[in-house]
Amino acid sequence: MSNLFESIENDHRLQAQPLAARIRPRSLQEFVGQSHFLGEGRLLRRLIRADRLGSLIFYGPPGTGKTTLAQLLAQETKSKYCTLNAISSGVKELRSALELADNELAAQGRRTLLFIDEIHRFNRSQQDALLEHVENGVVSLVGATTANPFFALNSALTSRSTIFQFEPLNADEIEQLLLRALSDRQRGLGHYDVQLRPDALQALVDACDGDARRALGALEVGVLSSQSQPIVFDLALARESIQRKAIEYDATGDSHYDCASAFIKSIRGSDADAGLYWLARMLEGGEDVRFIARRLVILASEDIGNADPQALQIAVAGMQACEFVGLPECQLTLSQLVTYLACAPKSNAATVAIEAARRDVREGTVQPVPRHLKDRHYSGAVQLGHGDGYHYSHEAPDGIGVQDYLSVPKQYYQPTDRGFEQELQVRLQAIRRARSGE
Repeated sequence: MSNLFESIENDHRLQAQPLAARIRPRSLQEFVGQSHFLGEGRLLRRLIRADRLGSLIFYGPPGTGKTTLAQLLAQETKSKYCTLNAISSGVKELRSALELADNELAAQGRRTLLFIDEIHRFNRSQQDALLEHVENGVVSLVGATTANPFFALNSALTSRSTIFQFEPLNADEIEQLLLRALSDRQRGLGHYDVQLRPDALQALVDACDGDARRALGALEVGVLSSQSQPIVFDLALARESIQRKAIEYDATGDSHYDCASAFIKSIRGSDADAGLYWLARMLEGGEDVRFIARRLVILASEDIGNADPQALQIAVAGMQACEFVGLPECQLTLSQLVTYLACAPKSNAATVAIEAARRDVREGTVQPVPRHLKDRHYSGAVQLGHGDGYHYSHEAPDGIGVQDYLSVPKQYYQPTDRGFEQELQVRLQAIRRARSGE
């Protein structure tokens, strides 16, 4: 009788779980995604077969299988599974879990797989408390994080861990999970008569951004909220069932740097549309408008320069306008800036020139200031001979100074043939010829 009650209780618990939890894979064969490190012959598969997991860090976005894979690893390696959440657990809970793991190893000869979700939330002392037990093999640590571990975790911990980066599931993988959920009568929605239209399936796949949990949640909401039989799961129902996603963006962490990098590189590559997308991503994520504007001012000099001298003026004016107007209206100014800068001719000649000149200053022989260029606007300068022999270039017929200004021959600035810099190239060639006496 007790077995019957226990079975009923377990069934009730199962049905109370969301669909994504109910149909979690029961083996590695059922696991979908992450074939780049879990496929046959790949590193994690080899570590499993060798039973030498060690310490692992699972890094990636939500809904990509980090928690599920940790549970399967414990199953595959016949380890005791223990889980902590770094948000709600302190040093006391951590030390207790490690002590239990040590006792389990001593008494049963079985290692513990300790899964720590949101491990980047642990402070330095909590992370340090893991090191001894990781090194002596008492636990196989699996830490899950959505933050870049090289920024968020101690270097001592990352150096002792194998880091696996989880990727969002692709369209085929999401579709596979949705269809599996519809066909599974025991754990999924197979006991419902659901007619899933192709365009609705595509909408679910497109809207989830590789997050399996979100796709399965939308499918379950649509099925359970429908009154008609059979359930016609069409495009309208799919759209009604998909929740508005929260924009994953940490304005002080990994997302900040990655999106800013993609933003600048898109504009540098003259892709106005991509630039606008990354601008929108940063604005929706709450990025500081001043940061965006500053980056655009830098880009105007770094990547456009004299190919379009107006770019810097426009970028500075845009930065001032953003400061004056503020959000939400300054998004219009930023959009104008992004599209102008993306379409402007590009040149990094000025950037390359100053980098080369500074490298010479740092690494080469420091050039003395020629005597005829030295300041003579003080008492005693004439006695020292400072400024003697200086030729005022405005007195030359063409306004070009032909005397020595550096003591060594250098040509740092090499204009491109793009935009206004093409005209500067012609001018500079003429100037250099005149100064060399040709």
